[in-house]
Amino acid sequence: MRTQVAIIGAGPAGLLLGQLLHVAGIDNVIVERQTGDYVLGRIRAGVLEQVTMDLLKKAGVDARAHAEGLPHHGIELLFQGQRHRIDMHAHTHGRQVMVYGQTEVTRDLMDARAAAGLTTIYGAANVSLHDFDGERPRVRYEKDGATHEIECDFIAGCDGYHGVSRASVPASAVKLYEKIYPFGWLGMLADVPPVSEELIYCNTPRGFALCSMRSRTRSRYYVQVPVEEKVENWSDDAFWNELRLRLDPEGRERLVTGPALEKSIAPLRSFVAEPMRFGRLFLAGDAAHIVPPTGAKGLNLAASDVGYLYQALERYYGERSTSALDRYSDLCLRRIWKAERFSWWFTSLMHRFPDTGDFGQKIQEAELDYLVHSPAASTSLSENYVGLPLESF
Repeated sequence: MRTQVAIIGAGPAGLLLGQLLHVAGIDNVIVERQTGDYVLGRIRAGVLEQVTMDLLKKAGVDARAHAEGLPHHGIELLFQGQRHRIDMHAHTHGRQVMVYGQTEVTRDLMDARAAAGLTTIYGAANVSLHDFDGERPRVRYEKDGATHEIECDFIAGCDGYHGVSRASVPASAVKLYEKIYPFGWLGMLADVPPVSEELIYCNTPRGFALCSMRSRTRSRYYVQVPVEEKVENWSDDAFWNELRLRLDPEGRERLVTGPALEKSIAPLRSFVAEPMRFGRLFLAGDAAHIVPPTGAKGLNLAASDVGYLYQALERYYGERSTSALDRYSDLCLRRIWKAERFSWWFTSLMHRFPDTGDFGQKIQEAELDYLVHSPAASTSLSENYVGLPLESF
């Protein structure tokens, strides 16, 4: 098989890149080791920045997000038992975020790719990348008892933290930065109405909690737990009882409980791989970076990587210029480290660490008090939360 761009990974990053390239007239093939049903079964993020929405529009797949998504103009911060609203819309000259589940983004992109008759190879085993340091990269995989090979101009590694793309790079060619946090998020998805119209971030002596949603009838809640905690130790009732203890009286009164559709524990980690280009192999999304979910940056960072890579490839095929491809890694990493800083700061502000103690709790509360009463501090939080615009090549 021959294509212009071979994309490794059929998650939202790979699918979005494939759709953008298709709209630009650039041939591409996606190779995914899992089944389509498995990919759709992943429960992930649900807050989309304006940059992500703009890219979905450019790809022609934003209609359902606008029809069913929930535009949010602010968030609430709960500390010392009281809620304080940050009006992000006012602090950012009218920008906002859209609450729309990553699963639904993936479904929309899958449907668009199928409708366009584009090639996606699911269930590809033993995927391997070859000769991306030269002029003729190749992707090899096994399926249905046979070995197949794709010849291409470029390879886009959108296959996540554990994927083959970054693992194919010589260790001496990449530098890894990592921070592991001493806690995780126990999350529950349930078909119950949200406790509030906007997200509530809670800083409490019992630990962090987040009240989020996927729709007006489906809620996503999280509570901070020790990193060694096991999900099987938590019944539905135990989860709801713990969440109540971390809410304010109004939140406890409005909380509607129900059986879990999904329950899991996500460890928190910060991770960056530098650089993100290796010859004709380009990393994007979780293959190159991971952020704690506190700042809602994971999917949005992947989308911005894809936005940069799509523009660079469009310029290459349109002008035969490599200038944008040469700047891809640097532009991505500038944005990534800003998002890493924000996610680390917000995580540090909202969570109880093992060594926080009473003094540390008072410092957090003082910073939160400053944050909600200082227009400058509220603007900084808002600008980072709604997302910075993409830089120009």
